Amino acid sequence: METRIEQTILKNLIQSEEFTRKCVPFIKSEYFADTEERTVFNEIYDYFQKYTKPPTVEALLINLDNNTSLNENIAKGSKTIVEKIGNEKDQTPSDWLIDETEKWCKDRAIYIAVMDSIEVIDKKSQRSTGEIPELLKDALSVSFDTHIGHDVLEDTDERFEFYHTEEEKIPFDLEYFNKITKGGLPNKTLNIVLAGTGVGKSLFMCHQASSCLMMGKNVLYITLEMSEERIAERIDSNTMNIPMKELPDLSKKMYDKKVEKLKNKTKGKLIVKEYPTAAAHVGHFRHLLQELDIKKDFQPDIIFIDYLNICASHRIRPGSGANSYTLVKSIAEELRGLAVEYDVPLVSATQTTRSGYGSTDIGLEDTSESFGLPATADLMFALITSDELEELDQLVVKQLKNRYNDPTIFKRFVIGIDRSRMKLYDCEQEAQEELFDSDDYDDDTPVFDRNRGAEKFNDFKV
Repeated sequence: METRIEQTILKNLIQSEEFTRKCVPFIKSEYFADTEERTVFNEIYDYFQKYTKPPTVEALLINLDNNTSLNENIAKGSKTIVEKIGNEKDQTPSDWLIDETEKWCKDRAIYIAVMDSIEVIDKKSQRSTGEIPELLKDALSVSFDTHIGHDVLEDTDERFEFYHTEEEKIPFDLEYFNKITKGGLPNKTLNIVLAGTGVGKSLFMCHQASSCLMMGKNVLYITLEMSEERIAERIDSNTMNIPMKELPDLSKKMYDKKVEKLKNKTKGKLIVKEYPTAAAHVGHFRHLLQELDIKKDFQPDIIFIDYLNICASHRIRPGSGANSYTLVKSIAEELRGLAVEYDVPLVSATQTTRSGYGSTDIGLEDTSESFGLPATADLMFALITSDELEELDQLVVKQLKNRYNDPTIFKRFVIGIDRSRMKLYDCEQEAQEELFDSDDYDDDTPVFDRNRGAEKFNDFKV
């Protein structure tokens, strides 16, 4: 039966242009176990690539005669197959055959991947055992994807349905972030926090990771800066609503009781994984995701990486002499590619430049090391602080880039910060109303009103 489907496929590749165009891009020569059949397929494939139409029987026979790399027996056997399939007129229904060809390709890909995996286990291959999940994953993902673009005039039904389909998003627990993103972070996106050292990049990500956990989401937090225990400590402080300095004072019984209470509140999981600074790239992260899937049946709904600039690049090797612009842009593109591959939002952070560190009006130009990062990100916002804001336990958030909404809507807004508990919270509406977003006020114009519990923030420039 296997030979029957293989020769049926070869026969249709020379007799049906429609079948050939749909299937040739997905069929690989190694799927053919028989050497002669593989040789015939290679000749058909090469001809189609060159002339963009199926070959005739005569053209195949001539090309086989001219192929001096084939030994006499293989050439003879291949010509016999061509003559046989050329003399048969096929009436096989194309839709059925396309489905059967796809199934055959999947079966052959899985078989080859399993055999390759056995060679790895038997140490007959140079591959490592860590590559086995990737081999099997690639085989299981074989599919005849015939979508080659959206026809604006013909595919109107699909577009209309898209307009009325609610996009899956991971919401914030902060009102204004939901407003500027139209309800949260969509899948397949890269979202960047820009701030100076000590302002609150990691705090923001720990808070959002805790928030997602309490919403029942699976969260993966990758840290290249702090240890796993330090990140988990911040998560504990946030979710248990206990100042970090008081966590060591909890008894084991009280701590276990609070953890059990958290377990009963959420169905989600939060995994924290630490890598050495500048030593891990998307290849390591992809391997981690595969291991979590296999060993813990864990698939994240959102990924946090703390933080982008201290990742390595999968494409640019250390010591290659690449400048910082190219390196950071490459890392950003690779992380966004990871988000697309695993269909999740990815959140990371970056530092401001030296000039942007003390600035109260951070812009995209204050992104450290590479302007290629803002070009790649889907959402990018700055966290801004000052002595006056610190006294009020507040941060100003400024939108820098937004692909989800008009970035001029709520371009700046205020959020509250509780550094002791690693928490962020919504401020009262009065604080938002006093935050001007205009270019035409002078330095004496107060952005925050003292009568409303705030100090003047006179040096805030638009």
